[in-house]
Amino acid sequence: MDQHYVSELFTMIIMALALGMDAFSVGLGMGSFKLRLRTIALIGITVGIFHVWLPYLGILSGAFLTGKFGTFASFVGAVLLLFLGLQMLLSGLRGKEEAVIAPVGFGLLLFATSVSLDSFSVGLSLGMIGARAFIAIMCFGITACIMTIAGLLLGRKVHSFLGKYSFVIGGSILFAFGLKILMQLI
Repeated sequence: MDQHYVSELFTMIIMALALGMDAFSVGLGMGSFKLRLRTIALIGITVGIFHVWLPYLGILSGAFLTGKFGTFASFVGAVLLLFLGLQMLLSGLRGKEEAVIAPVGFGLLLFATSVSLDSFSVGLSLGMIGARAFIAIMCFGITACIMTIAGLLLGRKVHSFLGKYSFVIGGSILFAFGLKILMQLI
């Protein structure tokens, strides 16, 4: 195997782990929903697919949009996480374990988009440096899928241990994560 290829693969795996941490962290928060294993797998696969397509679109867009759209994508992702976290937090404080937006249907698309928008920005950067698109997006997709499922399963365990308070904790995690992204943009 070519040394340059191994080095690029290692770099892509590290980037995939960094991008997957978003999905893992948000999965911890969303794990407080009463989700069946089939639903958890679907969420993981959906996030994985979004982590393939969004960076691929970013790679295709390349240098043309990187300065303008990269920041906007991060801002939209942060606002989505703030919204999801706040509504989940408020539901938990009211003693209801059902949020307005659950990670199914439209809520699943919203969830997958919110944790995957940063991968679009990374794709823009990768497009500028001419990275191998297939290696990058496969690493991103597989890692995001695995890390989302791990976060959801761990969040599910925490929910069974903490009961309704896990909804407040999960909402707080989502909200704090969105706030962190927003603060980095300012």
